[in-house]
Amino acid sequence: MIVFLTSSPSGPLDVPNYDKLLDEKNGFVENMRQFWKQEMNGLIIAAAPDSFDGNDEMRDFFENAFQNSGVPVAKFDLWDYRSPDISADDLNQYDIIMLGGGHVPTQNHFFQLIHLREKLENYQGIILGVSAGTMNSADVVYAQPELPGESVDPNYVKYLRGLGLTDIMVLPHYQMVKNFMLDDRRLFEDITYGDSYGKCFIALEDGSYIRIMNGETRLYGRAHVIEDGVLTTICEENESVSL
Repeated sequence: MIVFLTSSPSGPLDVPNYDKLLDEKNGFVENMRQFWKQEMNGLIIAAAPDSFDGNDEMRDFFENAFQNSGVPVAKFDLWDYRSPDISADDLNQYDIIMLGGGHVPTQNHFFQLIHLREKLENYQGIILGVSAGTMNSADVVYAQPELPGESVDPNYVKYLRGLGLTDIMVLPHYQMVKNFMLDDRRLFEDITYGDSYGKCFIALEDGSYIRIMNGETRLYGRAHVIEDGVLTTICEENESVSL
């Protein structure tokens, strides 16, 4: 199994991607290309399994983006509530599995429902995490509050059981969300920094990613560690570090 954990594989979310391309920053496309076969079959597992129109749009976008970036996928199947159950053996028929972006707890519930963690234990292909999909790839997932009311809800569960593909808890889109306000508080300084005591979060900027292969975890591009209430930059653009 080769795992790519991205913030956004198609570039910054706040910048239009009219050309429908994957982001080539920090060698992302070239890094993936070395594992590409002549004919790749792909599966996208949705974050919002009941958002059928949005899921279809996401699949169409990424089919075009992979094609336009020179790493074509012959087909991208989609797994949401419309799909029949897919077994572990079925998953191994796919060369690449993309874990879509969206609301972390919603996706986590779907992953639990379809027993995805257990089904991926012997998977031999490429896994590509996107935003929430990257966050839910961790063994223990930090579900950073996102929607209004979540940060002040005493019943909101911040730590969830993930897919166990890594021990790293990732926070995506840092350059875009670092100044966000939620429930009249600063998302990072007033919420996430406090949650980081005794924990370690890696905040990825769009265009940065983590590759896990042959027992090595390597970070590419600008990223930061948040630990015990302190943010420290650990990697810059066009650099990589072993984690």
